Amino acid sequence: MPYWREEVTVGEVVQRLQVGVPASASDLRSAYQKGFQDDALLLAFVLPTADVDAFLAQLKPQEPVKARTKSFAGPEPVAPFAHLGLPEPDSVPGVRTAQVCAPCAGEVDFMHVAVVRLDEKSSRVYLQAVD
Repeated sequence: MPYWREEVTVGEVVQRLQVGVPASASDLRSAYQKGFQDDALLLAFVLPTADVDAFLAQLKPQEPVKARTKSFAGPEPVAPFAHLGLPEPDSVPGVRTAQVCAPCAGEVDFMHVAVVRLDEKSSRVYLQAVD
């Protein structure tokens, strides 16, 4: 049965995802779920909205980051970001999303990004990956 590995730190998730989190990021939250065949990695943080596009560019997404046209939901659990005390990106109007990579370099099989504007100055970035 899948279970959350509570001892895994934000730094370990960032390293496994091989992403550079901007110095301006705040409210960093992460989770690692050990699964039967695949593991799920979650990372979420708040950025000044002015820094979002530069962060997305360094991810080099395979498609444009645009308003959601399909569900961001990935593998089990159905509402993974609830584990971090956050609303699911799909539940927020105006969410922008894209597939970052599939397959990805290293151990990650695929990764998605979603961006939700919180207010005029800040946005929450959600990363969800499977390895």
